[in-house]
Amino acid sequence: MATQKQGVILVGHGGLPSDCPQEFVTTLKRLEAQRRAAKQPPSAEEVGLDMKIRRWPRTPSTDPYQSGLQALAARLQSQLNGILFALAYNEFCAPTVVEAVEHLVGQGATEIIVTTTMFTPGGFHSEIEIPEILSHLRPKHPGVVLRYAWPFDLELVADTLAEQIRRFSTGTRHEDR
Repeated sequence: MATQKQGVILVGHGGLPSDCPQEFVTTLKRLEAQRRAAKQPPSAEEVGLDMKIRRWPRTPSTDPYQSGLQALAARLQSQLNGILFALAYNEFCAPTVVEAVEHLVGQGATEIIVTTTMFTPGGFHSEIEIPEILSHLRPKHPGVVLRYAWPFDLELVADTLAEQIRRFSTGTRHEDR
């Protein structure tokens, strides 16, 4: 039996760069709403505009969300003992979840665990979109196990938040923000 080659994808929401023209975003959101209402696949115009926004040049000052997620990803990757790793975004940034999966498969991954920074239930991206994307990718890659590490254990999330609150509570040293 062949050895599994593991990969991990961290998925963040994605943010808009501050210098991206607002009319791009307005048009994209209008096209998405029309498509969803009509239950149609994305039009060429929608796909092109989505890619234009995702590939928009970014810097830490124009897209601090991307910089923050990249910093988190670097910390996470350092704890994964050499497992293949990729970062992906649900919207506005590249790469997409599909692109990240394809990248890891291209590196030989046979088992990919996908996780997200979106911890709470009820979100469209975490609860619906990511599972749908993975279900569409599974038939394309039958030799690859795609696992979605979600939902989060809310007790563990609460423990992390409580620890953060303790770090900033009265009587501890910290900077007011």
